[in-house]
Amino acid sequence: MFVFFKAQAASITATGVDFLISFLLVKYLGCWYLMASAIGTITGGLVHFAMSRHWVFGASGANVFHQALKYILVWLVYLLLNTGFVFLLTQYGRINYLISKMMVAVLLGVGYNFFLHKRFVFK
Repeated sequence: MFVFFKAQAASITATGVDFLISFLLVKYLGCWYLMASAIGTITGGLVHFAMSRHWVFGASGANVFHQALKYILVWLVYLLLNTGFVFLLTQYGRINYLISKMMVAVLLGVGYNFFLHKRFVFK
């Protein structure tokens, strides 16, 4: 159970980075919200991989190349799901992009990322 809480702390940290980058790109650089969301998700993914490998799952002794390949596979599906749901909620649900992003992050963080990282990427 402790691993689950550490994973959620890593996810919250990565999500914070993701949201900060997304917000800054939209607010100060005039970037389209969907592009900013994708760039934020990429940045958050890098932070999350490093934290998960070293701190959450203690898997830094395993082959980083193999872990990175598995992480990228899981993460690419996450990126597609994240971006797609943010788009749908923002465009058709008329929800602010940051609120959409938050809702999707919680749903995918608990329901998708944790289980695949624990059982596939960092096992």
